[in-house]
Amino acid sequence: MNIYGVVILIALLAGYGLYVTSEYLNLRRLKLPPPHSVETLYGGEGIERARSYLRAVTQQSLLERSTALLVLLVFWLSGGFDWLDSLVRQLFAGELVRGLVFVGFVALAYMVVGIPFDVYRTFVTETRFRFNRTTWRTFLADRAKGLALAVVIGGLLLSGVLLLFLHAGGFAWLLCWLTVVAFSLVSQWLGPALILPLFNRFEPMPDGELREAILRYADSVRFPLQNVYVIDGSRRSSRANAYFTGLGRNRRIALFDTLIQQHSTDEIISVLAHEVGHYRLRHVTKGLLLGIAHAGVAFFLLDFFLRQPGLYEAFYVAEPSVYTGLVFFAFLYTPIEIALSVFENLLSRRHEFEADRFALQTAPTPGSLRKALERLHVSNLAHPNPHPLHVVLNYTHPPLAYRLQA
Repeated sequence: MNIYGVVILIALLAGYGLYVTSEYLNLRRLKLPPPHSVETLYGGEGIERARSYLRAVTQQSLLERSTALLVLLVFWLSGGFDWLDSLVRQLFAGELVRGLVFVGFVALAYMVVGIPFDVYRTFVTETRFRFNRTTWRTFLADRAKGLALAVVIGGLLLSGVLLLFLHAGGFAWLLCWLTVVAFSLVSQWLGPALILPLFNRFEPMPDGELREAILRYADSVRFPLQNVYVIDGSRRSSRANAYFTGLGRNRRIALFDTLIQQHSTDEIISVLAHEVGHYRLRHVTKGLLLGIAHAGVAFFLLDFFLRQPGLYEAFYVAEPSVYTGLVFFAFLYTPIEIALSVFENLLSRRHEFEADRFALQTAPTPGSLRKALERLHVSNLAHPNPHPLHVVLNYTHPPLAYRLQA
């Protein structure tokens, strides 16, 4: 194993070790009393239920992560990537077709390893804690649609990247970056209208007290709201949520039907105000720009490492190619990905504080935001006292105690 192999192996093991340490410390944190503001919300029985849920979810997550890493290491160190590349070269002509098959096989293998854990999480863990409402028919349909989208959209995007690196020379990374940027913008624009409805029904909110209250609030903050959509989230889970998505005319605010069922009108308006805050404070745009910069860094580095023979030797592949280099670079990129995700999570948590502040300043009854956050966290069995390292690595939203304090 050469220096590239050693670096990648260390990166994978270090990333895994960091993840395990974070999960272990987060579980240990369950033994400590949570902040008083949170403890009184859960109550004794609620705290124990949250602890049981978090232990179950963490144990399964650790097993899934460990299994995926073990399968990867066995396949890698036994020469599996070279075997797969040799098989693809024997069966298919042309670099593009070979690349699609090679990357597709790796992605499919990763998905297959995760399916048993996905099934157990949905139909055992989530059912045990009374979250799951997904039927087998919905579960299988969701996976089939997701796979079809990955094949069609992912295949087209991958084809463009492979063709550019095969034929565009030194400008390949720049053209790939621009292609991904265009794809991201189109996805943000068309996604709410074409892709999301494949998985959920989006119904315009019917006339009534809630809709009138929402429109009054939108008018008070000069938010260009043409309609509010209700998602049939209860078809899959009892969890409540709301989000803002899309660009231009396809921009929409969507409320889960579970949110409407479980919260008062004032609380829903405060949640809506939080989502409007993300829009007014340009958080969606900032997140999109950050993602674009992230992709630019990745493609720039990819262009360099595709030309390094040592990268292919590290995985025992005899004949270098763009498609194998693309997969191998993903493993090499692990430490950078972790560092960037830490920064992105930090920025996301800051945006959540800002959106909370906007809601407090504009909602008709500011105290309702506190009630909504409390109810959401308790009903979702969120960790009452998460460890700081776990928050830094994983949380896109601040822990409840910090949001209540703010």
